[in-house]
Amino acid sequence: MLIPSIDLQNGHIVQLVQGDKLAIQTDDMELWITRFSRFPKVQLIDLDAAMGKASNLPIAKSICARLPCRMGGGIRTVDKAFEVLQAGAHAVIVSSSLFKDGAVDVRFAEALAAAVGPERVIAAVDSKGGHVAIHGWKTILPITAVEAVTELEPYCGEFLYTHVDNEGLMKGTDMNAIMAVHRATSRRLTAAGGITTRAEIDALDAEGIDAVVGMAIYTGQLALE
Repeated sequence: MLIPSIDLQNGHIVQLVQGDKLAIQTDDMELWITRFSRFPKVQLIDLDAAMGKASNLPIAKSICARLPCRMGGGIRTVDKAFEVLQAGAHAVIVSSSLFKDGAVDVRFAEALAAAVGPERVIAAVDSKGGHVAIHGWKTILPITAVEAVTELEPYCGEFLYTHVDNEGLMKGTDMNAIMAVHRATSRRLTAAGGITTRAEIDALDAEGIDAVVGMAIYTGQLALE
């Protein structure tokens, strides 16, 4: 399944290369909400909240009212998770806060799952150079994505794996890395990071893996039709 993504920064829809360099910025929310309205899942990320800056929650709330969103960005507490769910998100995407001192923060993962239900928690495990990357992909941990999902499996209903090395480059993703994570868990898996073509999406779908696509959609390289 293709899951289109909406990334919010400073009140705009944006696409970044490697999570850093601005490549696309648009204010035409209506266009993209309309284009994504036929999809059963949409990924919505508040990049400002993720970086500890001002929140785009009012905009996110209006998008969640019209699209079936799973939302992430700056969810560091149980209260914030509840706030995002109350804003209309179907599930929360949690990443950096699931890790502490270079390892999985089991205490927080357990508390979050107990509070909102593991079925509404999507654990985001991002990999850069073969290891988990957090804090906007700036902090590299000593553990691998496979090690992380093994520990986090009891506390979430789904994993989001991003292969950061390929993110935003539109040169394809790393199928071997995605499949290694897929084999490590019985939970549903969504993959991201460089996915560009229909062939990649179909190959992932054949394995029961959903595909998040951003840059290829916004540049028109991947036609939604």
